[in-house]
Amino acid sequence: MDEKRKKRLIWQLPFLTLLIVGTILIIRQQQVTPYQKNSGLIFGTTYNITYQHGDDLHKDILAQLKEVDATLSMFNEKSIITRVNSNQHPELTPMFMEVFNEAQQISKETGGAFDITVGPLVNAWGFGFKHEQMPDEHAVDSLMALVGYQKVKSDGKKIIKKDPRITLDCSAIAKGYGVDVVARLLDKEGVKNYLIEIGGEVITKGISEKRLPWKIGVTKPTDDPLVDGNELQTVLNVTDKAMATSGNYRNFYYKGKRKYAHTIDPKTGYPVQHNILSATVLTNCCMKADAYATAFMVMGLEKAQKVLEKHPELMVYFIYDKNGQNAVWYSPSLKEKIQQ
Repeated sequence: MDEKRKKRLIWQLPFLTLLIVGTILIIRQQQVTPYQKNSGLIFGTTYNITYQHGDDLHKDILAQLKEVDATLSMFNEKSIITRVNSNQHPELTPMFMEVFNEAQQISKETGGAFDITVGPLVNAWGFGFKHEQMPDEHAVDSLMALVGYQKVKSDGKKIIKKDPRITLDCSAIAKGYGVDVVARLLDKEGVKNYLIEIGGEVITKGISEKRLPWKIGVTKPTDDPLVDGNELQTVLNVTDKAMATSGNYRNFYYKGKRKYAHTIDPKTGYPVQHNILSATVLTNCCMKADAYATAFMVMGLEKAQKVLEKHPELMVYFIYDKNGQNAVWYSPSLKEKIQQ
C-alpha cells in the first residue's frame, strides 16, 4: 500500500468510527424508546394507536381527532358538514375541502359508485344517521332526485347544491381520513414506527414492538350468528401502507326471506346485490382506501377489476360469492404481502 493511500485511510478511519458508533447509538435508542398505546372512542367507533415515542402524545392525537369530528360528524350539531346540510354556509376549512375534493374525485373515478350524497337513501333503508321505514318504489324515486355527486360543488367558500334538500354524508371516508390525520401528526413528531386503527381502518409505518413488520388480519365474512365472527380469512403484511375494509356481512337485516345489506347503490337507490362479500384495499392514503373499499362493494367484481386497471397504486383483496362458496381474488402485486 503506497503512502498516499495510507494517509487517506488514516483520515477516513475517524469518520468510519463515528459512523459505526452513531449507527449503534441510533439502534440502541430505538430499542429503548417505549411504545405508547392510546385508545378511546371517536366517530361512533373505537380507535387504537400504538407508536414508538418517548412521550405520550394522546392529548395531541385526541385534539386532531376532535377537529375531524367537528368537521365531518353527522352526529355533531355544530360540525361543518351538519351546517352545510342545513344550508347555513359555514366557512369551509382546509380539512373539509380536502375530504370533499377527494370524495368528488373518487366519485368520478368510480362512475358514481362512491357518492357522499347517498345519505338519504342509506337512512331510508335503515342503515344511516337516521333510521326510517323501508321505502317503497315511489319513495326511492323521490329520494333519487337528491342523490348524485354532480349535484354539489364548491366555489372555495361554500358548497353549492342544485337542490337545498341535498345532504352530504362522509361516513364512508371520514374514518380513513382520521387515520391519515393522526399519521401526519406522528410523522411531524418524528415517529418512525406506528400503527393507527380507527373502526377497522388502518395505517402503519416501520416495525412493531416485537421488531417485526406490522400484520393485519382480514376477517372471513359470515352472516351466521353461530359462527365466530373473528375467524380470519388471511393475514396481510401492511407495513408502510394504509388498509381499509368494507363488507356487507355484518350490517344487514332480513325482511321476509330477502336480505338487505347496508351498501346502497347510488345509481339505483337500492341495496347492492353484487357478489363481493368483503373488499379490502391497500394504498398509501387511508382516506382513499376507505372510499374505494365502499365503491368496490357497490360495483361488484368485474367492474372493480376494470377500475383497478387504471389505478396500479391500489392493491385489493376481494372475498366474493362463487356458486354459494367463498372465493378470493386479489391484486397480483399483493401476493408478496399475504402471510397465510
